[in-house]
Amino acid sequence: MQVSEQLEHIVAAQFEKTLDQCSNEEIYGALLQLTKERICHCSHPQSQRKLYYISAEFLIGKLLSNNLINLGIYEDVKTCLSSIGKQLSDIEELEYEPSLGNGGLGRLAACFMDSLATLGLNGDGIGLNYHFGLFHQLFKNLKQYETKDPWLKKPSWLEDTGISFSVEFGHSRVTSHLYDLDVVGYESGVNTLHLFDLDGVDESLVKEGIDFDESLVDRNLTLFLYPDDSTEAGRRLRVYQEYFMVSNAAQYILWEQKKLGHDLHHLDQYVCIQINDTHPSMIIPELIRRLMFEGVRLKEAIKIVSHTCAYTNHTILAEALETWPYDTLADIVPQLMPIIEVLHMLAPPKAGTEIIDDQQNVHMASMDIHYGYSINGVAALHTEILKTSELKNFYELYPDKFNNKTNGITFRRWLLYTNPDLSAWIEKRIGPGFKKNADELTKLVAFDQTEDLTELKAIKDANKQRLCAYIEKTQDIHMDPNSIFDIQIKRLHEYKRQQMNLLYIIWLIEQIRKGYRPNHKVTFIFGAKAAPAYILAKDIIHAILCVETIIEQDDLLKQYIQVVMVENYNVTKAEKLIPAADISEQISLASKEASGTGNMKLMLNGAVTLGTMDGANVEIANLVGKDNIYIFGQSSETVIAHYAHADYHPQDYIDAEVKAVLDFLISDEMVTIGDATCLQRLYQDLNHKDWFMALLDLKSYIATKNQMIKDYQDTESWMKKSLVNISMAGFFSSDRTIEQYNHDIWKLD
Repeated sequence: MQVSEQLEHIVAAQFEKTLDQCSNEEIYGALLQLTKERICHCSHPQSQRKLYYISAEFLIGKLLSNNLINLGIYEDVKTCLSSIGKQLSDIEELEYEPSLGNGGLGRLAACFMDSLATLGLNGDGIGLNYHFGLFHQLFKNLKQYETKDPWLKKPSWLEDTGISFSVEFGHSRVTSHLYDLDVVGYESGVNTLHLFDLDGVDESLVKEGIDFDESLVDRNLTLFLYPDDSTEAGRRLRVYQEYFMVSNAAQYILWEQKKLGHDLHHLDQYVCIQINDTHPSMIIPELIRRLMFEGVRLKEAIKIVSHTCAYTNHTILAEALETWPYDTLADIVPQLMPIIEVLHMLAPPKAGTEIIDDQQNVHMASMDIHYGYSINGVAALHTEILKTSELKNFYELYPDKFNNKTNGITFRRWLLYTNPDLSAWIEKRIGPGFKKNADELTKLVAFDQTEDLTELKAIKDANKQRLCAYIEKTQDIHMDPNSIFDIQIKRLHEYKRQQMNLLYIIWLIEQIRKGYRPNHKVTFIFGAKAAPAYILAKDIIHAILCVETIIEQDDLLKQYIQVVMVENYNVTKAEKLIPAADISEQISLASKEASGTGNMKLMLNGAVTLGTMDGANVEIANLVGKDNIYIFGQSSETVIAHYAHADYHPQDYIDAEVKAVLDFLISDEMVTIGDATCLQRLYQDLNHKDWFMALLDLKSYIATKNQMIKDYQDTESWMKKSLVNISMAGFFSSDRTIEQYNHDIWKLD
């Protein structure tokens, strides 16, 4: 049945109307039903061995257009709606973005699910059905304010499976409820994202902002992603939440495998479990425990699980390598403790690799490494740092377990959907093959003639115009589309160094006021959420918003610069920001960013990277060549040495010029419009601590960024750089990443 016929049939049955009589809301509901009906005809990949990808986050973004593209009916739907005077983009605005993730970790998991289905690999995701996600970000009084982010509205993509499991805690028992969400591959099959919830979750617990009683576990367990870990109650709730996820996962996996008739004594032949970061680590002792219920002896169960579980490390930051006090786990999940103690005793007695340390803390990553058969980093540099520094003691024990799997992105979403004009420009030159084989993008390097580059520039300019219209509509901010769009969009964290970008802007303010006149206006665009308990990150947001206001109110400054902080940055807003970017800010302190994926999306859309040799920037630099990327700052080796010797002192890098920039933070101009306490705290930290070494690289950053802005004036040369970045982005397809995971780790086919 044709799309138009099917839609007419659906609206006639549901609303007793013709399509042209329907409201946008009714059309949205009809498109959901049409998409689900089409998905029913897609096959689920089959193989003897199945992957279960367990992750606390799946940042999937809005699904309607992505599903229409992957089903091959996006253009048909657009044409059908256009014939009745409707725009698909208007219908898309009605969809709520699923609040199931926060940053790169969650977006990566979503990309992996897409690529698994596209490649026809048998792999499902398992996570939690958060009602309010992380939070919805609002700006009030030049500060971040958090409120709940409800998205579970009808109609919904979620399907109620009717499946439930019982999950025991130390002092209570709850019953889960499983909801499934289809993940459609590109012109291929469909896998499933399994999301566990509680029927008893009480959304009314959340009163002002995002505050709620964290002790009422049977009513709050799946309200929010990442409960506030600055309080004891919040930390305990995280343990409850993580165990709820893995207990359901273990029970579901064994239930499904038994239903398939598989012998659980050979579970590792049929199942691979990928532990995405340390949040799902308790799957190891829980699966061992569940196997013992099935009649498997302890030592055999440990061996089976050790051949079943694989671990992806996403960070070297100690704060993200989870540890839990033994007593906390003993109180909340006492049933796991005898197994964790056995795992600790059986592990090789090597210093620095203990599962239970002398302070009676349980190390999740240690358990993953000792009892997982594969340990992978997510970029070449990151993996080397794990092997030679952060996890060196483990690497000496298990060199064969360690491997690298450089991250990737679903380039169909971040090109075909996000930037259709660029996608059409590419297809006109090299054909449609790149949609399934991203390596074909390398053919674009031949299309560097003036006519090609002029068209490429026109596409970028149109995307900038669209972003300007969107920002004006949503935040009532007017931006100059002819300015350079310098974009830094990522989680707000000191190691990502939004504060260094801010210091550059202040430096530029000082220069303009001294008489310098830039040749080209620059619009500095930030998008970032700070964790609610991360005070210094919120101080950085406050300082950015203060500087934004100062520039707005200064007739001289606003001729040359503008600062825009996008409110409530999420996937939907990324889809509008990324195609419009000229400069991609990837300025993390070398050695601290495991990979990054925003750098890949921006590169794919023709932005030129300004970055340190950190994470996947290293691979981007190798691919595009030194003339098509702007690298600054100290090396990872230098940074690691500073930490090792504790010899970094920010005062060593404060000359008169830097002092003037820092002093601006607490100037009368800033304090008059801002919060003196917040500004003073940031000022003191940069002067006396600066843990992520913004001042170490500030002068190099200023010089390199100035050169980049100067080079932008040569339009044809700049567009050649842009073209090279697009043409080399194919390496970062998540299809390539998943093929490598499968070949080296999962072995599903």
